[in-house]
Amino acid sequence: MVADIKAAVHAVDAAAVMGLLPARPRLLALGEPTHGEDSLLELRNELFRQLVEQEGYRWIAIESDCVMGLVVDDYVTSGTGALDEVMERGFSHGWGASAANRELVRWMRAYNDGRPASERLRFAGFDGPLEITHAASPRQSLTALHGYLSARVDADLLPCTAETLDRLLGDDDRWTNPAAMMDPSRSVGRSAEAERLRLLADDLVALLDAQTPGLIAASSRDDWQRARLYGRTATGLLRYHFWMADTSPNRMTRLVSLRDQMMADNLLAVAEQGPVLVHAHNGHLQRHKSTMRMGGLPLEWWSAGAIVSARLGEEYAFLATALGTIRHQGVDTPPPDTVEGLLYALPEDRYVVDPRRLATALGDVRPAPRVSPWFGYSSLDPAHLAENDGIVFVKDVPQS
Repeated sequence: MVADIKAAVHAVDAAAVMGLLPARPRLLALGEPTHGEDSLLELRNELFRQLVEQEGYRWIAIESDCVMGLVVDDYVTSGTGALDEVMERGFSHGWGASAANRELVRWMRAYNDGRPASERLRFAGFDGPLEITHAASPRQSLTALHGYLSARVDADLLPCTAETLDRLLGDDDRWTNPAAMMDPSRSVGRSAEAERLRLLADDLVALLDAQTPGLIAASSRDDWQRARLYGRTATGLLRYHFWMADTSPNRMTRLVSLRDQMMADNLLAVAEQGPVLVHAHNGHLQRHKSTMRMGGLPLEWWSAGAIVSARLGEEYAFLATALGTIRHQGVDTPPPDTVEGLLYALPEDRYVVDPRRLATALGDVRPAPRVSPWFGYSSLDPAHLAENDGIVFVKDVPQS
């Protein structure tokens, strides 16, 4: 069987990836089964460079705060700021400390230097301003949207003043209180002020849409796209805070669903300017439903990738990454009856696998699901192999 499986694998490069697909996708999603391993990010960087040079890709979007990502985009496109500051202020979840992320930003800036705007590479975070312990205040995105509109449209068209927004927003600590994640009574998401802000945010986004032609003419398409990002983020955060105050059994399902919905909305907006390489956890990019247990309760929801795939069809492609070992995390050689074990028996260190040819090679063999001894690694689900456009396999992950 090993010989048959070898016919399904190729070196990990842009040409091999494109050979698996019917056409160049607008969104090419590369998943990772664990976070924090620079060797996986280095592989991403290498693939992105090839996609830029060989396939005309100009955007990369990663699982990081969409508003913070604007700092990185400003740096790579125009050199605004210093690299150290950009790595600190432009990434969420601690991703700025990654040497591979730093190299990505440095390379993008060097590539863009001296090029016309139409040829420059662009960076986007596509996660909401959300952390495991709390959600951000909507202040930054809401006031930025209001400021963009107030500078360019008749004041009589605005639904409120900046002072009204400031008064309704109040102290940002009310919004970011970590106790609200587990205790709905500590959330301000259903206060009178928050409900008023949801209506105002909706009116501001509607005004932005209605004034699109004049706004693009008065500023630029990039500025208008950024205002749209602020609008999506403001309404998404206010919706998220509303459901943080919910007391029903479906509260956590709502919250994880809303996060992936925000991700999907951001990816679809970037795809309008694509093509884009997307990098995030497999669970956010897969086509089948995501599941997890939180607080003893089973959660099930559609991922961002599933939503985007339903919208874009063949213009969305997903490569799931699987690993052999992460020995520094206790993940040792995979059992031979798992997909990872079968791939681990091949001699190469890393390769991209055609899932259709893999299925043919397996025949009637049904691989067992791999059980990871470490919660931080999500193994491949053999029941959903056919839903992947490709599988990137990395044999051994060294400690970063």
